[in-house]
Amino acid sequence: MADCRNTPDETNEACLCCSGKHKERSEKEYKDLMNRLKRIEGQVRGVEGMLENNVYCTDILVQVSAITSALNSFNKVLLADHMRTCVAANHEENLVTITTTKFLNNSAIPVAVSYNI
Repeated sequence: MADCRNTPDETNEACLCCSGKHKERSEKEYKDLMNRLKRIEGQVRGVEGMLENNVYCTDILVQVSAITSALNSFNKVLLADHMRTCVAANHEENLVTITTTKFLNNSAIPVAVSYNI
């Protein structure tokens, strides 16, 4: 896997696993996401130890389920922030089109985002 810590300024090219775009995150957002990832990393290391100690399959599966749940939670937080900041900014610049669905109470939720390329 490419080292995503290299910024285009350092290497003059985007790393292979990234779009080449960057986002400045608030300290609060950064700490929250990093804490979630560190917790997940610890859970994965715990499962590694369980395998090394020949722990019973269902006990490991319970821990893997917890890891999956933690990753899903991380994804939800990251996606919500992406919609609130990046997509909203791109929408203001007419770089994306947001399709919404209206409900009976007149609230609208985004259901699709398409990039205007």
